[in-house]
Amino acid sequence: MQFASIRIITGNVDRVVEFHEKVTGRTAKRFTDDFAEFRTSAGTLALGSVRTVAALGARAPRPAANESVIIEFLVDDVDREYDRLRTLAVEFVNEPTTQPWGNRSLLFRDPDGNLVNFFAPVSPEAPQRLLAVE
Repeated sequence: MQFASIRIITGNVDRVVEFHEKVTGRTAKRFTDDFAEFRTSAGTLALGSVRTVAALGARAPRPAANESVIIEFLVDDVDREYDRLRTLAVEFVNEPTTQPWGNRSLLFRDPDGNLVNFFAPVSPEAPQRLLAVE
């Protein structure tokens, strides 16, 4: 089995796509007005409108209601990204911080309130966790 993607359900695909294009520096692939993807070599961040899950009825995911998932991107330099993001309309949760497990991390929120983490391994052990596949 291989992890493929995570999908965020949003009430405003255009707004969230535009935000993630700015912070990642990547252009989303738009399939319809209701669905877009940011593909990377490690997996895909997909964005879908509430219409894409409407058939699930009362059990459908609710947009802007995430309180448990953090979307994480590996970057080369967290501090450089922080300086770049400060020029954008980004709601920061913390400034660059070195975590006890060896990653330098920067947390911020997207327009729907989803937490986004830009991180880089900085301890000698941290890069090995990225390469470990079981």
